[in-house]
Amino acid sequence: MKSIVLVGDSIRMGYQETVRAELAGWANVWGPDQNCKTSENLLANLDEYVIKRQPDVLHINCGLHDLKKGFGHDTAQVPLNEYSDNARTIMTRVKKETDTIVIWALTTPVNQEWHHNNKKYDRFEADVATYNAAATDIARELNIVVNDLFSVITSGGRDDLLLPDGLTGDQAHPAGTPPAIALVWFDQVRFVIAILEGAIESPLSSLPLRRRR
Repeated sequence: MKSIVLVGDSIRMGYQETVRAELAGWANVWGPDQNCKTSENLLANLDEYVIKRQPDVLHINCGLHDLKKGFGHDTAQVPLNEYSDNARTIMTRVKKETDTIVIWALTTPVNQEWHHNNKKYDRFEADVATYNAAATDIARELNIVVNDLFSVITSGGRDDLLLPDGLTGDQAHPAGTPPAIALVWFDQVRFVIAILEGAIESPLSSLPLRRRR
C-alpha cells in the first residue's frame, strides 16, 4: 500500500481526515497532529515528519502563517526572502534524501478586508500572490509539481467559498465542511492519484476539477 504524508497549516488539518477516508484501502495517509504553521517550523520538523518516514508522496502547503503581519506593521512573520530560502531547503532536502514524489500546494486565497475585521493581524492578498510566485519559481526550477489550490478556490468563486474571517476554513469549524475545504480535499485526492498513476509529468500541472464518486 502506498504511503502519503500531508504537512501544512490548518488548511491541511481541515482536509486531512477526509483525504485519509477517501484513500482508505489504497494508501496510508499520515499528517502531524500539530499545525505546522510557518515554513520555518516545517523545516525544523522535516526529519520527523518526512525524512524518517520516506513516504511515496509528500503534499506540502505553507505560507499563510509566514505572510501574517501585525496591524500597522510592514514586516511579515517570515519575510519573503526567508520563506523562499526555507521553501527551497525543504524541497531540496526531500528530493535529495528520499525517493518521495513532492507536491507543493500554493497558498489559498484570502479576503483581506474580511480578515482584517475578524482577526488580530492582517493577511494581504498581494502577499499571497507574491509568496505563491516565489514558491512556484523554486518548484519549477527543481522540477517539483505544483498543486494550484489558489486557482481551485478562485475559479470556484472566492468570496462565495471563504468563511467570514476571509480564509478557506479549517478544523476549527465543526459545523460542517466549509465549501472551500470540500473543493480542496477533492483536489488532494485527484492530484495524489494522478501522481501515482503517472498522469502528471509537468512541474506546473493542471487537471480538470472533477469530484470522485
